[in-house]
Parts: sequence; structure tokens; C-alpha cells
Amino acid sequence: MITRRGREALQRQAFDQYRQAAAFPKALLHPLIADQVWLNLARGDYATAVFLAFRAVEEAVREAGGFRPEDIGTRLMFNAFNPANGPLTDQNPDAPAAEKEALASLFAGAIGSYKNPHSHRTVTIVDLTEAQEMVLLASHLLRIVDAIRIAIKHDA
Repeated sequence: MITRRGREALQRQAFDQYRQAAAFPKALLHPLIADQVWLNLARGDYATAVFLAFRAVEEAVREAGGFRPEDIGTRLMFNAFNPANGPLTDQNPDAPAAEKEALASLFAGAIGSYKNPHSHRTVTIVDLTEAQEMVLLASHLLRIVDAIRIAIKHDA
């Protein structure tokens, strides 16, 4: 049985957690995910926030690369950023091959580590800071896709 003091401590802990989540600057997040992801973080629904952020990355890559809806996951990332012929890879012949491969691996690794598990099983995230770091990574990846879209338009 939880005592009155125990309930008060739980309420304080929940409030402190909410206060920390609400203090996270929404402006750091990519506009595509900012509202929904920030709200889920503030509510303490960290797994949903992370899933939504990385699903947005997957959707942005799919759209920017002109892929089909059934193109998903790490395979989509490797195809999109394939150093030889990926539609989102740097087409500059002077761009180092190792950097092209690294970008493909970064996107595939992020999707494989943070989006795919949430798609296939229930994932629990209990640490607010960890969840915030994950959604910041997704936000950064979305900004990379934005920059690639701009470069593609510029080159066309």
C-alpha cells in the first residue's frame, strides 16, 4: 500500500519529469516533427516520440529519392544513399567515396536502431535525455535530407 507521502513523492517525480521534458527547446527539432514529437516527449511517451521522429526520416528519404511506399527500412537507406547510383548520394565526382558510404551507413544504422525495433515489437524507453538525443538525431537527419533536396533542385 502506497502511503500519502509515497503518493506525494510520485506526484513530485512525475511533475519534475514533465518539467524537464517541457523545458526541452522545441525549436531544436525539425519543423516536420517538432509539434508531435515534442508533445509526446512532454507527456512522457518517449517510445512514440522516437518512433514518429524516425518514421518521418524514412518517409522523407522515400519521398526525396522517389521510392515506392513498399521501399522501407535499412534497405531503403542503402539504396537511397548508394555511393554508386543512389538518388540522394553526393554526385560530385570529387566527393570521397568513404564519406558517401558513411552517410548511407549513418541513415541505415539510425533507422535500423531506432525505427525498426519500434515497428516490430514494443520498445520501452524510460530515460528522457536518451529519448531527446534520439529525436535530435532524427531531426538532424531530416535536415540533411532537406539540404540534399535543395542541392538536387539547384543542379536540375
